[in-house]
Amino acid sequence: MAKMKAAMAAVLVMEKEGVTQAFGVPGAAINPLYAQLRERGTIAHVLGRHVEGASHMAEGYTRAKAGNIGVCIGTSGPAGTDMITGLYSAQADSIPILCITGQAPRARLHKEDFQAVDIASIAKPVTKWATTVLEPAQVPRAFQQAFHLMRSGRPGPVLIDLPFDVMMAEIEFDIDTYEPLAVYKPAASRKQIERALEMLNEADRPLIVAGGGIINADASELLVQFAEIAGIPVIPTLMGWGTIPDNHPLQAGMCGLQTSQRYGNANLLASDFVLGIGNRWANRHTGSPEVYCKGRKFIHIDIEPTQIGRVFAPDYGIVSDAGAALQLFVEVAREWQAAGRLRDRSAWAAECRGRKTDLQYLRKTNFDTVPMKPQRVYQCMNNAFGEDVCYVSTIGLSQIAGAQFLHVYKPRHWINCGQAGPLGWTVPAALGVRVADPQRKLVALSGDYDFQFMIEELAVGAQFKLPYIHVVVNNSYLGLIRQSQRGFSMDYCVQLGFENINSPSDEVTAQGYGVDHVKVVEGLGCKAIRVHRQEEIAPAIKQAEAWMAEFQVPVVIEVILERVTNIAMGTEIDNVVEFEELATGKADVPTAVALLD
Repeated sequence: MAKMKAAMAAVLVMEKEGVTQAFGVPGAAINPLYAQLRERGTIAHVLGRHVEGASHMAEGYTRAKAGNIGVCIGTSGPAGTDMITGLYSAQADSIPILCITGQAPRARLHKEDFQAVDIASIAKPVTKWATTVLEPAQVPRAFQQAFHLMRSGRPGPVLIDLPFDVMMAEIEFDIDTYEPLAVYKPAASRKQIERALEMLNEADRPLIVAGGGIINADASELLVQFAEIAGIPVIPTLMGWGTIPDNHPLQAGMCGLQTSQRYGNANLLASDFVLGIGNRWANRHTGSPEVYCKGRKFIHIDIEPTQIGRVFAPDYGIVSDAGAALQLFVEVAREWQAAGRLRDRSAWAAECRGRKTDLQYLRKTNFDTVPMKPQRVYQCMNNAFGEDVCYVSTIGLSQIAGAQFLHVYKPRHWINCGQAGPLGWTVPAALGVRVADPQRKLVALSGDYDFQFMIEELAVGAQFKLPYIHVVVNNSYLGLIRQSQRGFSMDYCVQLGFENINSPSDEVTAQGYGVDHVKVVEGLGCKAIRVHRQEEIAPAIKQAEAWMAEFQVPVVIEVILERVTNIAMGTEIDNVVEFEELATGKADVPTAVALLD
């Protein structure tokens, strides 16, 4: 046993739980913890420019690699409330992050002390656990419980609030004998998997819907193995994109109202049976259950019991970690294959591939107009970045079009906040991914409004030498909201453009595009390039790569788009509206056709 400050016990427990990196913003009420972090020197720290930004960095860090848990630290009051969006985003997508806040001394609680707020009560709806630790001796056990909860069952975030005097108090604690608590994850039984395979065998046109739970379980290889053994096509959700490579013969496209391909929706509608693994039947994937479920049966496998039947009642439900279920699926399917018990799905799989290769199911990308259409931008990105690229994005027409036209080939190479979709998420999340993996080919994708929300975090990338490419598609509009306002016959308060008096000679700002992103980015210590035509994109990417190597800072490529482009979407998966031209030949969709060449 050793005597130490409670704050030191917290640091030691984090070390034992595998934490090597934190993000945050120090302040008076949390300085006792920072003092111990400095004394130990074992946990690196990246200083955010905004505490919400630091929370999204922690998210990006967690999402980038299996086993990571991002840590975000802030002072009391507004630091905690700034973290709420990050906690919400993490909880919505089952991402474990640990947020730590300072708090007023216990004697000052409930007395309207400066920057004192009941942050635990505020955070409870968006965390697995939120607590203010009132006894110094409970600090190490609170942190032990936090890591246990974050990793067990459905992963998710935790907030620990530490009063100043609690952190400063001395306690007895023996870190040498500390052990993390055993993680609990429910696992399917063999009998359940056999029943599921029996139901699949009875179906004529089955599909697998692969959700983000497969990525959380680090089970993408198992998914591909099972799909190949059983011969069943796979539709990844947006959060499960990359679980099976886009160019795999059994990848059947994404389904949904927005982030989908025409062949993905068509394949789902042609199916008669769906096995959902690690997914939550999000409404932008399903549309209404009446359309999505009509004419087909469902099995739903999820780690969280209350997810089964939340959106609609499946024909069979299994509570299980996706990895544990898929391990059994692979084992039992191999046994059945050897015994000749698995049905031949080659004709059905070929039918799904046929939809993927048929030009009528592919959208045109090869536009030559200036200002550019976004479809051509994504075509250029596909050509330039290759199969190893990792994309980071959040919400808006930029992300929706990106999901329709870009390609992803590996798990954790499409990093996207799914349910919450907070604007501003992309820059800090990309920085968190870069901290987690310094070598990954990393490209962020934003519209101009998402980019402006937390643009100050680019200074973090400059200060801490965190290079990546950030593609900003600029139409000077709240594009997604403008498009939805069509239903109200208005275009109201969604224009971002204005004549920038400080850039009168610039051909973009003079045209009323407003913010001069190149100057702002350079002022934050990064590099930026503005492009107008498709032939400028590839050279800009080469220049960006050279600058990253030379200066080790983020490089922004701003692409000027036409002001109004409506991206395909609809109210049901059988009623997606195509606003732009459809492809009429191979030249119209060179990258889409190359997907299966």
